[in-house]
Amino acid sequence: MQRETGNSSTPVWPARSDPRLVVHTSLPGNLLAPAAARRFVRDAVDGWTGLGLLSGGSCADRLADDAAVVVSELVTNAVVHAGTAAELLCRFEESTHEEPAALVVEVSDHHPASAVTGGPHSADESGTADYGRGLQLVASLAERWGITFHAALKTVWARLPLDGRDIRPPAAAYFAPPARRGADGTETSAPGRGRDDLEWVSRGAPAFLAEASDLLAGQLDEDMVAALAGQLLVPRLADRCAIWLDGGAKGHGRGTGEGGTRARLVGVWHSDEARVGPLREALGEEPPLLPLTSDGGPVPVAWPDGTRGKHPVPPHPPAPAAATPYPGVAGPPAVTGTQEPAGPLPAEEPATALAYRLGVGGHRLGVLLVAQNGPAGVPAEVAALIEDFARRVALAVSAARRYTRQATISRVLQRGLLPSRVGQIPGVDTFLVYEPSDDGVAGGDFYDVFPAGSGGRWCFMLGDVQGSGPEAAVVTGLARPWLRLLAREGYEVGQVLDRLNGLLLDDAMEAAEAAALIVTGGHGPGLPDGQHARFLSLLYGQVVPSPSGADGARCTLASAGHPLPLLLRPDGTVRALAEPQVLLGVVDDVAYQSHTFDLELGDTLLCVTDGVTERRSGSRMFDDEDGLAAVLSGCAGLTAQGVAERIRAAVHAFAPTPPGDDLALLVLQAGRPAG
Repeated sequence: MQRETGNSSTPVWPARSDPRLVVHTSLPGNLLAPAAARRFVRDAVDGWTGLGLLSGGSCADRLADDAAVVVSELVTNAVVHAGTAAELLCRFEESTHEEPAALVVEVSDHHPASAVTGGPHSADESGTADYGRGLQLVASLAERWGITFHAALKTVWARLPLDGRDIRPPAAAYFAPPARRGADGTETSAPGRGRDDLEWVSRGAPAFLAEASDLLAGQLDEDMVAALAGQLLVPRLADRCAIWLDGGAKGHGRGTGEGGTRARLVGVWHSDEARVGPLREALGEEPPLLPLTSDGGPVPVAWPDGTRGKHPVPPHPPAPAAATPYPGVAGPPAVTGTQEPAGPLPAEEPATALAYRLGVGGHRLGVLLVAQNGPAGVPAEVAALIEDFARRVALAVSAARRYTRQATISRVLQRGLLPSRVGQIPGVDTFLVYEPSDDGVAGGDFYDVFPAGSGGRWCFMLGDVQGSGPEAAVVTGLARPWLRLLAREGYEVGQVLDRLNGLLLDDAMEAAEAAALIVTGGHGPGLPDGQHARFLSLLYGQVVPSPSGADGARCTLASAGHPLPLLLRPDGTVRALAEPQVLLGVVDDVAYQSHTFDLELGDTLLCVTDGVTERRSGSRMFDDEDGLAAVLSGCAGLTAQGVAERIRAAVHAFAPTPPGDDLALLVLQAGRPAG
């Protein structure tokens, strides 16, 4: 096997002059792409057979089968891992003196920096990079394959030769059916799916399970887990497959799963994709009823009768038979099931069906149903492989549900920790931008603008708690109400910070943290012993508008370990205000100082969190070399909302990836009407 990589902008293989020998298509960046790719490559092989370039029968069928497996792998890699749409090209290479005839497939994604699936890259002794376990299936089918990097594309290609395809030794991922001898001694074709499943288990199973673990482990949505599981099973290990999930965050189906929980049919897959719709209708919403003693192993079931849409109670497993499913192959007996009864799918083959309970730690999550065409039975080794795969699916579903629950708790906490709207200061245009990070964890940045009692005083705050999760949420949930209370008691800006610092260092804070964590069931972020997530950066200020509301405002503010605010004058000049001071909750012998200035007509005050200033692009940060001030200086003449949106857009455009931290910025502009 040869692997090639390069940066050439030329095609991997020279183009042929006959346009009939090259076909290509664009595929969407979703889970429908692999199925569309398989149909496309089979249509291409049929077309070349019709042109007389390929002999019909087993040669064309074998080529189509191998090519379908290859493009399914490569397109899944592009859609799931690179996260982009894909371009598929199939080319028929006629034989030459140097090369036999072959089918070349190329799959390109639009993320050239993305690695091929399969975990961390490594190099063997020859220096050739190992591009992942997921491509072992491609490598076993192709004569050679490689990766070509272009300026805006990454192309993975594979070359499948035609010579000897009828007699070539079976590859690890796809096999021709073994021969059987009838009672008269003549050889007959074995019924079933046309794979030597036992040899697949011995040679291809480790790569298959490794690929499955890689694909499933990173999914945070249980429906996505089920969708990937179905595509991995069909057509490799099963001709038909269905997955039901019980309960969970999305448990809203009509059926009832085991233990009284609501079950829903998440997905249906069939090797003949035209039959997916009728099969879904035949299956209905109710999963097979499995014995309560089932521990996740295979349970033979009758394939559903489409006229009823119901699953009968599974029969008792038959006694072990003396013969193996493939005569002449030594091994344990097959797990066999009942044949499919007559249903609404005309000319559908009989099927052997097995059901697996999906569960983790005693919690039942759903049912996986697989079927192989033909009555021969499923080899015990294959049934065990699917059982191992089902455990991986169950673990991935369980992890996705834990993430969903945590994200839901975080959203609820976030709504309670932050105000539903910010106040509007008379004579001062106020605009806020807040974008929480997409990690689903509560805590982090917080903000508020509120009136502070008599005298026309208004207060504003922009803060950031160290860390994230429940401990950070506790600090946020206590700091904002404390600040409001201290402000309304009439304390000046420096005094408010002094008292908040003392409260964060008080032993009562530790008790409040512990109580909140017990209630939420949260866990600490793994800080060293003796350290607590109570450090808090804060920009806190007080605004007193002029009595007329049209002559600006008097502003007093202080920064405790927070990015300093910037003042933009109408002529475009920018300067920083206040002085940097120590974080809150660190030391108890500090007296915080405030800075007072006039916010004159047309002046704009910009306050941000470190999600803005520390936004990274490689080794650079957004505020390196006063980058924030440079962007702000170009905002002269804009409204408060215009300034906020300009800064937000610049932060997002600074790096190609989404921000990894909460992003918050508050703009106060004097001389414009509120609202």
